[in-house]
Amino acid sequence: MSLDHILSSLIYLSACFAVFAVGHLVFVVFRRNYAIKVELVDKDNTAFALVLCGYYLGLTFSIGGAIAGPSSGLEEDLIDILIYGSLAVLFLNLSALINDRFILSEFNIKKEILQDQNCGTGVVEFAVYVATGLNIYGALYGQDGSIFTAVVFWLLGQTVLVFIGKYYNFITQYNIHEHIEKDNVAVGVGFAGALIGIGNLLRAASAEHFISWGENLVTFILFMVVGLILLPVARILTDRILLPGRSLADELVNQVKPNLGAAFLEASSYIGASFLITWCI
Repeated sequence: MSLDHILSSLIYLSACFAVFAVGHLVFVVFRRNYAIKVELVDKDNTAFALVLCGYYLGLTFSIGGAIAGPSSGLEEDLIDILIYGSLAVLFLNLSALINDRFILSEFNIKKEILQDQNCGTGVVEFAVYVATGLNIYGALYGQDGSIFTAVVFWLLGQTVLVFIGKYYNFITQYNIHEHIEKDNVAVGVGFAGALIGIGNLLRAASAEHFISWGENLVTFILFMVVGLILLPVARILTDRILLPGRSLADELVNQVKPNLGAAFLEASSYIGASFLITWCI
């Protein structure tokens, strides 16, 4: 590794950290009623810590879409990081507003996080940010696209995430919002795995070099159709193979202490299946 390569890498890394710092400031400014230090240190609020970790991971993935891929030269790359990095921060925070309004729409998220310290809500918020970051990564990644193509694929991804939130509630045998509001962390973990799995598919669906609207949209639709099939199939496989003789729904909601281990199995099955699909398609 040459000295020039090391120096240019440090410049790229500094640019990424600068965008990350801006993303952190935006989080603080738009959530002024979230006292970060108080929640993390004084109150030991794990639910809020999950939200913050999800935002930072989502922000990292979002910035990755602006920096990953072939180099066009240091100067042009830095301009791209400035433009698309700023766009990534904007997308992530707009997505937060959309997702809070439509994915966990049946209760007050702020109350659940700050007052009740509901880790079920916290883990879903974590997953929403991560899935959104993966979606933004795909929207920004690739060659021959533009700001317009990035906006379109981000919006398509956001629409899919909102739809999946409704679809997941439909394929389960219980109301996820009702149980998450009751502090059922296991239900939140299962739902979180589904969201991250779909987010990973969104990343792969959009992270193609732009050829034409027809070809790229066909690829996007193919991944999303597979995703719609993935959710119920992965859930059935978890029931039949990973939890033989047991009902996943019973483990999560129909016993005094919800089975968090079963929830992690469900979540990992969604995420693992999403990676297998992206490697095979």
